[in-house]
Amino acid sequence: MVALVLVLLSSWCALVLVPPLFMLGAELYMAVLLRTAFLSACRRATEQRVLSLCAAPPAGLIEGLGACVSHWCLLQMSGFNLLHLVSKGQPVTLRSCSLPSGARRTKKTWPVTFTKEELRERLTPQQYHVTQERGTESAFTGELTFHKEGGTYRCVVCTAPLFSSKTKFDSGSGWPSFFDLMNKDAVEVTDDFSFGIHRQETSCAQCGSHLGHVFDDGPKPTRKRYCINSASLSFQEEASSTELTQQEEASSTELTQQEEAGQGAEAAGGSDGGSVKP
Repeated sequence: MVALVLVLLSSWCALVLVPPLFMLGAELYMAVLLRTAFLSACRRATEQRVLSLCAAPPAGLIEGLGACVSHWCLLQMSGFNLLHLVSKGQPVTLRSCSLPSGARRTKKTWPVTFTKEELRERLTPQQYHVTQERGTESAFTGELTFHKEGGTYRCVVCTAPLFSSKTKFDSGSGWPSFFDLMNKDAVEVTDDFSFGIHRQETSCAQCGSHLGHVFDDGPKPTRKRYCINSASLSFQEEASSTELTQQEEASSTELTQQEEAGQGAEAAGGSDGGSVKP
């Protein structure tokens, strides 16, 4: 009788107390796993008479917890980066920016298209996985995460301008974060309901390459946080003042030469016309 009470009590704990320890749809899976392993261990222990009825439930509970821990570690190592901290000065919350996206995008013809063969040859395996297979790089591993140079962040696939360095900020999430776009049509935002949560996926509006997700917890004035993979971006450094001056001087010189050439042609045409007798 005592063993039965312990079995029922432990099963209740597995289904009621364990789920809050897990996140993002894994609650039911982990609870069922714990309960199954627990009952299996109890039955095996009593049948083999290795443990008494009173000792079997605790042993089963320990085995069940071990199974949960091992499966949870496997999920963690498979690329599920769950921690995503918001910018400084705001409450710390858990974000799921790095969870892989589910199948939610409807087929669409993008203005710029490339073949898979061309992209595999031109992009690195990481870039291809992120942009074409909607993958996610591990947090704090992207080369542009802590990049602070002034310039423009472009789509690594089609070079379309996406973000300015002036809108980049440190969100503490481990991925490059921006609070605004270069222009409102640079990125396409679509609903993503993968893993039982609602997120907004961001894609390049020109070629459809996956960029990341956008959240409503960014800084002023937009309150947006575009959480973007480094692998989906390329960076173009802004021209220095000297380079800009040289470019302006070159353009001015070229324009002057064109004007002089045009004036010379007109003068030559006028002199020829005046020498012709009626």
